[in-house]
Amino acid sequence: MLYLYTPYQREAWLDALRAALPDVTVAAWPDPVKVDAVRYLAAWRPPEHFFAQFPALKAVFTLGAGVDRFVERNDLASHVAIVRLTDAGMVAQMAEYVLYGVLRFQRDFDLYAAQQHGHHWLQHAPRSAAQTRVTVLGLGEIGGVVATRLATLGYVVSGWSRGRRALEGVACHEGLTALEALLEQTDILVNLLPSTPRTRSLLDGPRLSRLPAGAAIIHAGRGDQLDLDALVLLLDADRLRGAVLDVFPEEPLPPDHPLWRHPKVLMTPHVAATTLIVPAAQQIADKLAALHAGGQVAGLVDREQYY
Repeated sequence: MLYLYTPYQREAWLDALRAALPDVTVAAWPDPVKVDAVRYLAAWRPPEHFFAQFPALKAVFTLGAGVDRFVERNDLASHVAIVRLTDAGMVAQMAEYVLYGVLRFQRDFDLYAAQQHGHHWLQHAPRSAAQTRVTVLGLGEIGGVVATRLATLGYVVSGWSRGRRALEGVACHEGLTALEALLEQTDILVNLLPSTPRTRSLLDGPRLSRLPAGAAIIHAGRGDQLDLDALVLLLDADRLRGAVLDVFPEEPLPPDHPLWRHPKVLMTPHVAATTLIVPAAQQIADKLAALHAGGQVAGLVDREQYY
């Protein structure tokens, strides 16, 4: 049996999983089930102690890309596999989101929006893609695609990751020493890193201050990586040009936070890359079949690495 827990679109997920797994019994919380019959869970943000009630649990399929909230749970035994989604439509969405953010700053759309509100008519000198240095933090399945697509559009693209990567058209870097030097050569910083003990608070005040004057940030990784107070200070001081922010330490952001009304900030409510239910359900079905067959399972999480 596969048991579903999700606070969002329960019926749509249930229908899609049943269609993708016709030979598997699929039920959804809060419907009662025999807990010892549950072998697999598909879940997103379940309550504390939820996993502990299933003694025969073999694997948990996450309904999103982030897995830090699963890895760090005390009720998920070490022998239970955690399997993340490896795309389900998220790569294309993230590439679109980042491209929008890059164009916002490269083509001065942020400046023109501000001018419109002030009734100012002023043309700015154009800047080509070849004159725009974009750095992508995180070169995994999503970040790697984003970086290479930007490169094919003519941007000067650098990438940074924990381990060594090689991507066509992208200057790849690794390690904290390389990161600090790279930030100094960045016009638009794109953060797509997963949340791990090594990436939390990575973009603190000192590192943000290494960006050149007039640089901009697109933040769509995880909310615990960017120091929002430091960001506001740098924006207010005109050290940074602007930011497109999709993820936050607390969601939704508290209503009194200055970012809500900051003229240099565009905020979106964690929508840069959302899970598409039908392809995600089919992906879970394929991964479940691979588990049964004893083969390699794409997206099997290494709990030490957090991905």
